[in-house]
Amino acid sequence: MRFAPLLMVAALAAPLAAPLPASAQIPPPGAPITFAPLAQRLLPAVVNIQTSQAAAQARAQQRPGAPDVPQAPPGSPFEEFFRDFLERNRPPGGQGQPNRPQPPTRRGQSLGSGFIIDASGIIVTNNHVIEGADEINVVLSDNTTLRAELVGADPRTDIAVLRVTPERPLPAVSFGDSDTALVGDWVLAIGNPFGLGGSVTAGIVSARGRDIRQGLYDDFIQTDAAINRGNSGGPLFNLAGEVIGINTAIYSPSGGSIGIGFSIPANLARNIAAQLRDVGRVRRGWLGVNIQQVTDEIAESLSLPGGARGALVARAQEDGPAAAAGIQAGDVILRFNGQEVREMRNLPRIVADTQVGREAPVVVWRDGREQTLNVTVAELPSEQAQAGTPTPAPDARPQTLELAGLGLKVGPITAEARERFSLRPEARGVVITEVSPGSPAAERELRPGDVIVEVQQERVTAPAEVRERLEALRRQGRATALLLIEGPQGQRWVPLRLAAPRGNPG
Repeated sequence: MRFAPLLMVAALAAPLAAPLPASAQIPPPGAPITFAPLAQRLLPAVVNIQTSQAAAQARAQQRPGAPDVPQAPPGSPFEEFFRDFLERNRPPGGQGQPNRPQPPTRRGQSLGSGFIIDASGIIVTNNHVIEGADEINVVLSDNTTLRAELVGADPRTDIAVLRVTPERPLPAVSFGDSDTALVGDWVLAIGNPFGLGGSVTAGIVSARGRDIRQGLYDDFIQTDAAINRGNSGGPLFNLAGEVIGINTAIYSPSGGSIGIGFSIPANLARNIAAQLRDVGRVRRGWLGVNIQQVTDEIAESLSLPGGARGALVARAQEDGPAAAAGIQAGDVILRFNGQEVREMRNLPRIVADTQVGREAPVVVWRDGREQTLNVTVAELPSEQAQAGTPTPAPDARPQTLELAGLGLKVGPITAEARERFSLRPEARGVVITEVSPGSPAAERELRPGDVIVEVQQERVTAPAEVRERLEALRRQGRATALLLIEGPQGQRWVPLRLAAPRGNPG
């Protein structure tokens, strides 16, 4: 705290590098200083969601013949008290009552939030709020309780749509454009924290594009508006009263709000909710590629201008839309359907949002220049079929070859190598047999059993070919070589530092 005045002075003294966007300007004098009118307008469109699920009552762990433990809250001191008491007073001989009725079932209860997007009774919430429920009730702002039916749910994005049948039209809210929300913008969160109902909290957009490792489509808005248990499925509003996010998760060591909450952006939720409402399921676009992040070293290896950007294709799946359009392993996808692919994780979301059956232009970086291909987007299959492969004939065992300066020994893929390293029957290339500790190969986490499929986007089938390609790159003055590696987790591109062999200058 004692350093705060110094930091404040420094901040006041530093000029702004550039003018702020118009939407981010500080409100002029006379702007509202209370959220009350906005909250009063929005509260009626936010609902509490109560779900229940029948669950068999757990039996106490006890010796044969001991009576059942009376009901007590789980974890309560009384639970242990009753168990100990009844253990001490068990009938002699351990004989219990043979015809004792089974304990009754009890219903697990959970609470969440949602918001009305159509006056006829269409409600959006989180999938995890209603998942597994056999009864869903919606409590309106006037405490009216309505039975709800599940229209559709999408676990991949954690979105669900419910329907209620009201006696009169309900107040509804609409989705806004979440892409216009700037870090620092005011937001309101309304929901049902801890079952209290109708709670309003205010904060700002703390960050955009957060990946919290929940799935392929992570693109969360982070906010410091207080979000707690029970807020899940509730809306995050901008000051225009538009829903720009669905409150879904918090980061908290304690389970309560510490000012780090995450919301699904409206621009993702709008399309998902519309599909769930119309057809009860989500149809996602599918490209059929395995991709990885473009690093600075990979960008340098490919002479990609602008540094690390785009998504590097590790494999174009056979019979997939990408392969049919001519997309190849080693291509860097820079733009898809007119949208910039800034990094690898942007591509799955962009493709998923593209209409199934649409022909989309794809800009790739290949052979040192941009090329445009047209791909017809297919529907994401629910499961990937696994193709059968023939068993290869046994091979003779040749000697391995050391790649000087890299800390690698490689050999051809033989029957013995397949058995030794548990290689897939269809694996093709050159297998790594040894990796020296502390070597450039070890730095890149290459391991014995990894297969070198390509060197600098050219296929290799023999150890001598790998050595020749690497030596050619050294003669060109290249600092790294780009290797396509196939391991237990699939294919990936690895930029390998070309250290000079021992005894050579440099």
